[in-house]
Amino acid sequence: MKGIADTGFLVAFANRGDAHHQWAVGVAERLSEPLLTCEAVLAETAFHLRDAALVLSMLREGLVTLAFDCRDHLAQLAALAERYADRRPDLADLCLIRMSELNPRHSVITVDREDFRVYRRNKREAIPLVSPPEG
Repeated sequence: MKGIADTGFLVAFANRGDAHHQWAVGVAERLSEPLLTCEAVLAETAFHLRDAALVLSMLREGLVTLAFDCRDHLAQLAALAERYADRRPDLADLCLIRMSELNPRHSVITVDREDFRVYRRNKREAIPLVSPPEG
C-alpha cells in the first residue's frame, strides 16, 4: 500500500490507548513503502504525543518519509487556504491536499474523515482515503 500519512493516523499508531490504535497498526502492517508526509504533520504528531523523539524514530525507522516542502508550493497552499477558509484548515491539511495532487496514486491515511470528504484535489476530485471503519 502507498499512502500519505496524516497526524491522526500517526498518533493512533503510536498511542496504544487511542481508539484507532488497532486499525492504525493493521494499516502499517500492509505498507509496501514508507508513507509520505510533511513537517507540519510531524510537528502536530509530536505535539499530540508529547514526544518528539518518538516522531523522529518514525522517520528513522522508515514508517514515514518527508516528501513535501512548503516553499515549493506557497501559491497552491494559499489558494487552498482561501478555498477552504470556512473550514479553517490547518497547515498540515493544506499540505496533505497538495501532496494528494502531486501523488495521485496515494491515498491519504487519516482518522479525519469529515474534513477530507469535503476537501478536493485539483478543485474537484475526491481525495482517496484510508480511514477507520465508521461506527
